[in-house]
Amino acid sequence: TNDRDRASFMDTLPFEYPCFGLGDYRESAFKIMDANGMSTCDLRYVSHKMYEGKPKLEGLPATFATEESGCSTLEITMYDKYADIEVVLIYTAFDKLDVITRSAVITNKSEKPFKITRALSACVDFDTDKMDMITLNGSWARERAVERCRLHHGKQLVDSCRGESSHQNNPFVALCDNNADEDKGEVFGFNFVYSGNFYAQAEVTQHKKTRFLMGINPLDFEWLLEKGESFACPEVVMVHSDEGIGKMSRTFHDLYRNNLIRGEYKDKRRPILINNWEATYFNFDTDKLIDIAKEASKLGIEMLVMDDGWFGHRDSDNSSLGDWFVYEKKLKGGLKYLVDEVNKLGMKFGIWFEPEMISPDSELYKAHPDWAIQIKGRPLTLCREQYVLDYSRKEVRDHVYGMMKKILDSANIEYIKWDMNRQLSEVGNEVFPPERQREIWHRYVLGVYEMQERLLTDFPDLLLENCAGGGSRFDAGMLYYSPQIWTSDDTDAIERCRIQYGTSMVYPASSISAHVSASPNHQTGRLTPFETRGNVAMAGAFGYELDLTKLTDEERALVRKQVAQYHAYYDIIQNGDLYRLVSPFENDVCCAWEYVSADRSEALLTFVVTKCRVGFTTFIRLRGLDPEKRYQDVETGRIYSGDTLMNVGVNLSRYWKDSESLICYFREVTE
Repeated sequence: TNDRDRASFMDTLPFEYPCFGLGDYRESAFKIMDANGMSTCDLRYVSHKMYEGKPKLEGLPATFATEESGCSTLEITMYDKYADIEVVLIYTAFDKLDVITRSAVITNKSEKPFKITRALSACVDFDTDKMDMITLNGSWARERAVERCRLHHGKQLVDSCRGESSHQNNPFVALCDNNADEDKGEVFGFNFVYSGNFYAQAEVTQHKKTRFLMGINPLDFEWLLEKGESFACPEVVMVHSDEGIGKMSRTFHDLYRNNLIRGEYKDKRRPILINNWEATYFNFDTDKLIDIAKEASKLGIEMLVMDDGWFGHRDSDNSSLGDWFVYEKKLKGGLKYLVDEVNKLGMKFGIWFEPEMISPDSELYKAHPDWAIQIKGRPLTLCREQYVLDYSRKEVRDHVYGMMKKILDSANIEYIKWDMNRQLSEVGNEVFPPERQREIWHRYVLGVYEMQERLLTDFPDLLLENCAGGGSRFDAGMLYYSPQIWTSDDTDAIERCRIQYGTSMVYPASSISAHVSASPNHQTGRLTPFETRGNVAMAGAFGYELDLTKLTDEERALVRKQVAQYHAYYDIIQNGDLYRLVSPFENDVCCAWEYVSADRSEALLTFVVTKCRVGFTTFIRLRGLDPEKRYQDVETGRIYSGDTLMNVGVNLSRYWKDSESLICYFREVTE
């Protein structure tokens, strides 16, 4: 070894898990603060082992192996002999997919405690700076907009410090060739299986190399590790594609459908639901909900979901979070009576909770004001007239879970919408010692995971849908517990084209909860045809979010048609390969996407005119078909070769109006 110039080459070599303080001045993956206040660590290779299968990460969501999709794991043990710290790097390669997952487990082997101040999950050093960075950014009601930029010298970062993965930045980054598109070019995708503060950074160095890091956000993070204790870093999923961005997405979709989503509804068909939120908001009672359910049952809708307002004395969003008992003034006869009446109509019943929150105007807050996350002596910041419950504390979780279980035990409830409507602030409590206060950010997320795991253990047939003010926790961590997530509070079909397009970069259609809502839309005021609202919502876990009792006869007929279509197309949408054909971020006139069955015998094309232009003409070229096969457009009866559909396309030139759309179903001709 060249000890004379160690600091020089430390700053140039690629590292698997770079440590702070040894001469590598790029961003590090691991940093500590020892008992002497020193932060340097020197991890060296000790040993490795390989085995079939994949280990679990204690208390954390992660991908898993199945019999159909085997995998192999490599564990590399590293050790700092001066600080007596062991780090095991865990890599799992999936046999049938271009996927490697990464995590790390840190163990204190010494007699003295130390603090972890930075514990990222993955580091990849690339031997180039000629790459683009793709991220999914936005805000409330406009989540996961696709943004692409050329890497430049220095650091390019997306992160969250809000206590949630956030509306603003999704925990996903792709690094790709400068000329990569949906169909060609090399792409490396990274997704963090975590629902709290995250950090993802690409750093172009002085030597025109690129270092990419992903993990828990080190901002305001510390973790005290006592003798013999271990800390598990959440998992990063890394996907490689040599056929563009589209193949990267399809790989993520296959992995998450088969090796992340689990439980009763992993492969089971999801019910079509009607949610009463945009139909009634807080202004409902038992009779109104039963009226909606009666209409729904006639139209083929399979579940009624009672949203916010059924508990405490909740008539607005100013009270009662934390009081998870029935508001008898609204639900006369009680919850069981309502559920039984809905079940008599042949429908399932679901219910809304916001278990992580507490209202100042609630019995729970009056009894336990210290259960809200807070810093003693400082005023608490309100958001939506609510505080955040301290899920880092077991007694808080136990109490809330007890109330939820009592509700679920009282009636035949088969679905929960789990909401979370504000970010964390003034993060602290009066229970933890000073040296553990900065652990609350991570312990909060672990508490949420524990609660949802407990819920699914006690009620294994439950369909859980996560929500966080719409899409602020649309992440792979949540998908481990809920097979679908409310994608955005913006239900406008044209806006949803963008939101769902961006979401599909990583997450499969089966996870994208999407509803047909009223027109004019409640968020944008836009007028949109009923058919288009259905066509766009069909690109996900399908449902309705409007007052069915106010529909015209024509609209009722369209609901029946949409319900029938969704049943007919369910398998190809939920399990097929997605091809994004026209991007709403690059085309201001239209967008289009396509699903293709695994055997390439059928395809489903959706085309939406987002803003019409005079003289607009277009051919939409399909992808993923067999060029030798013949396909029939079932609606028109026309027959095309796969080669023609992919190289010439479908002629969709006609007089279009704003927000019009169509679905084309192509089936292989075998005669």
